[in-house]
Amino acid sequence: MRFVVDECTGPKVAKWLRSLNHDVYSAFDDARGSDDDELLKLAFDDERILITNDKDFGEKIFREGKQHKGVVFLRLADERSVVKIRTLDLLLQQYAGELSGKFVVVTETKVRFARTL
Repeated sequence: MRFVVDECTGPKVAKWLRSLNHDVYSAFDDARGSDDDELLKLAFDDERILITNDKDFGEKIFREGKQHKGVVFLRLADERSVVKIRTLDLLLQQYAGELSGKFVVVTETKVRFARTL
């Protein structure tokens, strides 16, 4: 799969995804300081699913109507990298084929596919 990992989600998540042979663009490594609009456009143009724990992307998609190829919003109580990786691992095991074009809210215990415009 092809992903953009937001800067706030961190380089450890990007490294872990790469270890699973995913094609990963890491904002932390490749575009530190990029604003949300730039990152969302890059993900859309390059047909990548954006992984973030920044709730501003919900605003951009649901209120501003920005286009996307898929967003995984990690809404975690514990934002340590190990928890992000464990949560993403479970998500990919169960829903890998359903992420494209969807806005997915993921907690430590739940996965919710939100309706987009």
